Amino acid sequence: MDTNLILMIGGGLGLLFLIIGVVMSVFGERSVVEERLGRYSETGSLIASTADVTESTGERSSPIASFFNRMWEGTDLFESISRNLVQADLKFLPVEYIALIIGVAGLGGIIGMFVGRGSIPFGVIAMVVGAFVPHFYVLSSQRRRLKQFDNQLGDMLNLTVNGLRAGFSTLQAMESVSRELPRPISVEFRRVVQEMQLGLPMEEALDHLMRRINSDDLDLVVTAINVQREVGGNLAEILDVISYTIRERVRLKGQIQALTAQGRATAWVIAALPIVLVLLLFLTNREYIMTLFTPENRSCGIPLMILAGGMVVTGFIVVQKIVQIDI
Repeated sequence: MDTNLILMIGGGLGLLFLIIGVVMSVFGERSVVEERLGRYSETGSLIASTADVTESTGERSSPIASFFNRMWEGTDLFESISRNLVQADLKFLPVEYIALIIGVAGLGGIIGMFVGRGSIPFGVIAMVVGAFVPHFYVLSSQRRRLKQFDNQLGDMLNLTVNGLRAGFSTLQAMESVSRELPRPISVEFRRVVQEMQLGLPMEEALDHLMRRINSDDLDLVVTAINVQREVGGNLAEILDVISYTIRERVRLKGQIQALTAQGRATAWVIAALPIVLVLLLFLTNREYIMTLFTPENRSCGIPLMILAGGMVVTGFIVVQKIVQIDI
C-alpha cells in the first residue's frame, strides 16, 4: 500500500477523533453542583432511583454513553425510558438500555438463523422477539417491585403512625421508615427525606415519589398527607384508617390471586402450546412446516400463520382480563 495513502488515512482518523473529543468536551460539560443535586433530587437532569444507584451508574458508564445520554436528555423518548428504568430499579442509562435492546435483537437474530438452519424469516422473527425481551423484563421488574412496595405499605403506615403518636414530625417518621424497613420502601422514602433536606417542599418530594411508584394505595396516602398539611387534622388517625383499608385490600388481593391461579396458568399453557408445537415441528420436520411458505402455498400459508398468532394473542389477553379483578 502507498505510504502517502496510509498517512492520509491516519491523519484523517486523527482529525476525526480530535473533532469528536472537542465536541464531547464542549457539549458534554456539566456543572458539579447540578451533578450532585441530581443524585438526590429530580430537579436536576440526572434521573435515578437513589443516590447510590446514580453514583454507581455514573462511575461504570463509558464517556460515549454519557455523552449521548446528555445529548438526548430531556426528550420525550429518554424521559419515558428513564421513568420506566427508575420504576423498575434498574441501573441503566437510557442510551445503555437502547444499546441493550439492539444487542439482544442482534443476538436473537443470530440464534434464530442458527436454529433455523439459515432461514431468514426465522431469523427476522427471532430478532423481533429479542428486541422485546428487555421491555418485557422491565415491565416484569416494575410489577414485582410495585407488588413488594404495596405489601410493605401497611407496615410503613403502622411505623409512621406510631412515630407521630410518639411526638415525631412527619419528616422524622419518614426517616425512621427509611432506616427500619427493608427495600424497596426504605430506598424510596430515603430519597424523599434527602430531597426534603435539600430544600424541596414535602408536596414536591411526595410528587416525585408518585412518579417513581405508580401505586393507588400510595396515592391515597400522599393525598391524605397533602390535605392534612393544608387543612390540618390528626394525621396519625387518618393514616391509621388508611392502613386498615390497605391491609384489607392486600388480603383480598391475595385471596383473588389464589382463586384465579388456575385460570392464569391455563392461559399461559394454552397460549404457549401452539407456539412450542410449531417450533418442535420446525426443528424435527422442517419440510412439513415449510410447506406453508412454498411459492404455491405462500398466499394462503402466511395469512393463516398471522391469523393463528393473532388468535393466540387475543385469547391470552382475554383470559388475563377475565382473571384480573380490580379492588
